[in-house]
Amino acid sequence: MAVLDWAPLQRNSAGIDEVDPEWVATHGDEALLIDVREPDEFVGPLGHIAGAELLPLRELLGTLGAIPRDKPIVTVCRSGARSAQAFVLLKRAGVERVANLMGGMLRWHEYGLPVNHRD
Repeated sequence: MAVLDWAPLQRNSAGIDEVDPEWVATHGDEALLIDVREPDEFVGPLGHIAGAELLPLRELLGTLGAIPRDKPIVTVCRSGARSAQAFVLLKRAGVERVANLMGGMLRWHEYGLPVNHRD
């Protein structure tokens, strides 16, 4: 586990830096949480993390320039696959402080962490 200046990160076998849900639950206000799921998923059964901003993966490329970079970014999706793609896109765009939420909202639920179901 690498501890960078903003979070304890683990690099998975695909080279994606990931952060544990419990860290996000206690330090989420120190990062920009970008949920890359679709709008119906954001408010659906899995809900979303309080303070997360919805930015579907299909729209991410077109908005890279508008994403604030004053805070580290944590990408979020259902299981971690789409948010891993978002991680790669953000890294390629020059974002240094970015990580994927390990296991996505499925793992978030496994940990019993709180969710919102409305915008």
